[in-house]
Amino acid sequence: MTDMVLINTHAVIPASMVNGPGNRMVVFFQGCDRRCPGCFNPATHPLDVRCLYTPEEIFHRYFIEGIEGITVSGGEPFLQPEALYELLKAAKGRGLTTVVYTGFDYEDVSSDGPKRRVFDFTDVMVDGRFDIGRKEPTLLARGSTNQRLHFLNSIYRESDFLMPGKVEVIIGKDGRVMETGFGRAVPYLS
Repeated sequence: MTDMVLINTHAVIPASMVNGPGNRMVVFFQGCDRRCPGCFNPATHPLDVRCLYTPEEIFHRYFIEGIEGITVSGGEPFLQPEALYELLKAAKGRGLTTVVYTGFDYEDVSSDGPKRRVFDFTDVMVDGRFDIGRKEPTLLARGSTNQRLHFLNSIYRESDFLMPGKVEVIIGKDGRVMETGFGRAVPYLS
């Protein structure tokens, strides 16, 4: 079934050090109806189709040796619950750890059968809408202090989510510059 499910993606970063513990592949889902003011990824909000990949295509195109796990963000991953389930299942099948960021609350997800089954392959879920008035002041990997880390097993603990920085700037082979993380980078002053 994994090959039949398509994930509407915004972007994939093969390796990041600020989107959860260790070196991680980050898959950004396209589409979000939460539209939190001040969101770091507003380009992921439109619900239009961007790039459609199966989980296998994502791993074939973007997987690099040495990553610890996969982080799924967005947009809103739970707007594509079947795709999210299959992607996480494929990651676990490769021995990777899994972290999911969502604007939904844990309680909303756990009371919805199709969404709840994602927990079968999730190590940590970070829940809650981004609240610009409560920006995270520390290096904890979340956008605002109202967002909660739910450890669904004992692989990680909160201290594992203290990142080496808030933002990572990645320059692709094509020269494209991309920011990722949990805040806006300060522009260089000349």
